[in-house]
Amino acid sequence: MSGELFKMLTGIDMVHVPYRGSAPAITDLIAGHVHVMFDNIPTASEQVKGGQLRGLAVTGEERSEILPDLPTVASFIPGYEASAWYGIGAPKGTPRAFIDVINKSVNEFLADAAAQKRLKDMGATALPGAPEAFGKLLADETEKWGKVVKFAGAKPG
Repeated sequence: MSGELFKMLTGIDMVHVPYRGSAPAITDLIAGHVHVMFDNIPTASEQVKGGQLRGLAVTGEERSEILPDLPTVASFIPGYEASAWYGIGAPKGTPRAFIDVINKSVNEFLADAAAQKRLKDMGATALPGAPEAFGKLLADETEKWGKVVKFAGAKPG
C-alpha cells in the first residue's frame, strides 16, 4: 500500500509484485529481479547498513534514527507518510475496566527503558496513550488508506 500511495501522489506507474513476506522480496531486490521495494525499517535496515541495498528514503514523518542519512519521502513528495504500526484491540462491549487495565500495562511496558531501547534499536517508535487516541488513529488510517485502496482498485484476495 505504501507503493500505491506513492503512485497516487506522483502519477508514476509501477507494477506491484506481491510477495509472501519481506525475506523473499528482499532476496529478489538484491538479485535485481525487482527494482524498488517499500519495506519496514526493521526488516530492511541491516541490508541498507551493510550495503546490499541502497536506501532512498524513509516513509515516516521523520527521519529514522537508525538510518539517519536517509531523507523522508515527504521531503520531496508533500503529503506522503506511510508507517507500519501495531496495536491491541478488544471486542466491542469489553468492559472499560478491563480495557483500562490492559492499557495501563501496555503503557507501563512502553515506558520501560529496556523496552524503549529495544524498540529504538529496531527503528520503531512507541506510541503510548489512551484507548481513545488509538481509536482516532484507527479512524484516521482507515480513511486515508481507504482512498489509496480505491485508487489502486485493490480487492480482497
